[in-house]
Amino acid sequence: MDTGNKIQIRPGGAADVPAMLAIFDSAVVWLNGRGITAQWGTEPFSARPKTVEMVEKVVAEGDPWIAEIDGRPVGTLTLTPHPGAYVAPADEPERYVRFLATDGRRHGHGVGAALLAHAAEETRRAGVSLLRVDCFAGSDGRLVEYYERQGFIRTEAFAVGDWPGQVLERRV
Repeated sequence: MDTGNKIQIRPGGAADVPAMLAIFDSAVVWLNGRGITAQWGTEPFSARPKTVEMVEKVVAEGDPWIAEIDGRPVGTLTLTPHPGAYVAPADEPERYVRFLATDGRRHGHGVGAALLAHAAEETRRAGVSLLRVDCFAGSDGRLVEYYERQGFIRTEAFAVGDWPGQVLERRV
């Protein structure tokens, strides 16, 4: 769906962590409003010290990107050269999408798709051909299907405790 406003994507950094947390918090509200509590829980990211610390760590080790409309952050993702500890790294160079989120008020407006297209371009620009992501595989696999519509294919399933996940990849 067209927002009527152009999505701009810019590099992020440590100073953007508060804006990123606000986007994650908004996404939690959006998910919970649809009855999806198992994906990211019910508590705002900004209220979870360990989660805030993890976001800060991933931002420090990766390349964060911020999607903006009219100068306001509406989405984010961070590209890292490896997945989180719960997924085995690939046997070749890769870029891994971490913490992709869209502000709940902009859900369905193409922000996530724009960020993923940008991630593919950045991966290609780095001379890497493998872009991977993992996601929540519950809720009837709706998020897995979203990534498939963005050109990713399923590889391996995994679980962190009772949280079902799916790794997907895309050649760029």
